[in-house]
Amino acid sequence: PMPTLEDIRTARPNLGPSVGNTPCRLSHALARRGAENVFLKFESLHPTGSFKERGAANKLARLDEADRARGVITASAGNHAQAVAYHATRLGIRSTVVMPEATPLIKVSNTRRHGANVVLHGATFDDAVDEALRRREEEGSILVHAFNDEEIVAGQGTLGLELVEQFGDELAAVVVPVGGGGLMSGIAIAVKEQLPHVRMIGVEAAAAPSAKASLDAGEIRKIQTSETISDGIAIKRVGDVTFPYLQRYVDDVAVVDDEEVAAAILLLLEGEKALVEGAGAAGVAAILHDKVELPEDGVTVAVLCGGNIDVNILSRIIDRGLVEDGRLARLEVTGRDRPGLLAGLTSVVAKLGANVLESTHHRAFADISVGEVAVHLTLETRGREHVEEIVAALERKDMEVEEEVP
Repeated sequence: PMPTLEDIRTARPNLGPSVGNTPCRLSHALARRGAENVFLKFESLHPTGSFKERGAANKLARLDEADRARGVITASAGNHAQAVAYHATRLGIRSTVVMPEATPLIKVSNTRRHGANVVLHGATFDDAVDEALRRREEEGSILVHAFNDEEIVAGQGTLGLELVEQFGDELAAVVVPVGGGGLMSGIAIAVKEQLPHVRMIGVEAAAAPSAKASLDAGEIRKIQTSETISDGIAIKRVGDVTFPYLQRYVDDVAVVDDEEVAAAILLLLEGEKALVEGAGAAGVAAILHDKVELPEDGVTVAVLCGGNIDVNILSRIIDRGLVEDGRLARLEVTGRDRPGLLAGLTSVVAKLGANVLESTHHRAFADISVGEVAVHLTLETRGREHVEEIVAALERKDMEVEEEVP
């Protein structure tokens, strides 16, 4: 059965000039948090921003002239769509991508920019899949599945070849985000067939742990998913092609929630200067929050599988992270409603080196006496200890201070 280690090696020349070896660097940010000797594999640096290019490039390169003339079709709301569009255009193959109607405009625009005919259909991903299958039958196109395809898996496995070449016997564990299982299957074949001692650790979103449910049951289980910032791995059912490889090669599967993933995204942004999407940060989230047991000796690699994050989500993650660290704080300060109150308040804040981002006065709608005023301050600070210092200084000025917690 495909794919084998030899199939993965054969896939490598099919990747094309744009899919070269991606960087794999030691994470100093994780080392500062106690996780030493963890390297990060930057799959987010491919032209379309994810590992999906490996599988798409291999699948499309293996089509013969007759199949290329038929064109290809796929259903996707994100990274796979862009990868298929990009490599189909590079190889001169007509491509159609069916996406749910609610797909963010930036993803639709990027897929079109890469040369695909984008069809918006249905409210859900499953609706888009049904439409893609209908069009395949009607038009005779070649279906390029996101993960349930042997040649897709073989293409993803080229990442594993790179890890073995870089680290050899030093490689001890690989932490891989898991959705449909294509990436994990490919990497596991490439690594385990050469280095059986390496631990393969999968990481899923708590909103969609389909691989864990299937592995625990010993058979494929379809689950109900919920909304998550790790949308790239929010899959209801692992693939028929991939599941046997998950059973054979995966040593452990961890589950992370959105708060843990958000913390990992912020850590990577600040500590590694890396922009990574929710699914791409899942492995780091598992390491950061001690969800996986790392080998004491040797190298652990966490795969950053994608970097296509919505800027609105990123903004919210940054703000929440700043609040968590105390670098963004909101105080409710209550005092006597007299001239000079605000000036005295801001003077204290300024002397202590904090920055006032916003201030509002509340009289009628605050739970205070008639002669008092409540001032809400949003502050930019140096951290939790700095906030405590500001609160203490204001209280010494006979003001009541309460920090608002989101």
